[in-house]
Amino acid sequence: MTTTTPSAHTGARTTYALRDSMTMLRRSLKRARRYPSMTITLVAMPIVMLLLFVYVFGGALGAGIALPGGGVGDRASYTNFVVPGILLMAVTSSAIATAISVCSDMTEGIINRFRTMSISRSSVLTGHVLGNVVQTLVGLVLVLGVAFAVGFRPDATPVEWLAALGLLTFLGFALSWLSAAMGLGSSSVEAASNAPMPLTLLPFLGSAIVPPESMPAGLRWFAEYQPFTPVIDTLRGLLLGTEIGNSGAIALAWVTGLSLLGYLWARASFKREAKR
Repeated sequence: MTTTTPSAHTGARTTYALRDSMTMLRRSLKRARRYPSMTITLVAMPIVMLLLFVYVFGGALGAGIALPGGGVGDRASYTNFVVPGILLMAVTSSAIATAISVCSDMTEGIINRFRTMSISRSSVLTGHVLGNVVQTLVGLVLVLGVAFAVGFRPDATPVEWLAALGLLTFLGFALSWLSAAMGLGSSSVEAASNAPMPLTLLPFLGSAIVPPESMPAGLRWFAEYQPFTPVIDTLRGLLLGTEIGNSGAIALAWVTGLSLLGYLWARASFKREAKR
């Protein structure tokens, strides 16, 4: 008589979960390719912001604020300053797609059909999250291409580039889980598209556009202690060689906390919806 150990059962469940998650990932990417308007809109937003702040405000802001790293106060130095913040904005804006796609599945009834099938329950949300991370990386490549075209000149080594990309990918993963939870809690696609909007506004209230030192006292305090400022400062340090200090550790702590919050919130919301 053949017996199966608990570890074998656990290994089999893990294998099935990974297989089902990859299937849902392919579904997510196929839908994004079939309906590219959302991806184009979310990628266009940070590119428009980049062009706006470089060509419209760049000269005035570059000359009017003291930039870290000894900037000479012109459009070129401000371009280097603002690009890391725009890259973070590209990640935050891309997260909206997760909320919309998850809410769309919920309201159209496809989630209920998935629940009747012999698939891993967690794979449904995992596919959405991983699909959004892939789309985010594509968007980052496009934004970087435009950034180089308008004068962005980093001096990062290949290792520093990998570290910056890893941090942005980790942040995209965290925000995708948060957006998935928001999508599960939204009653309509319109509400789901609006729920993650505060995430896209927070970089403006951090160090993305101007240094916190140039802000009024109350806003400066908020900018210094909100989660995106250490991420932006770490990106600037990696790409431009400015001082990172303890920003790297704080950024990783924030992103890890956001990942856990988003995952646990999404899982609880998904289970609650399943009981209705």
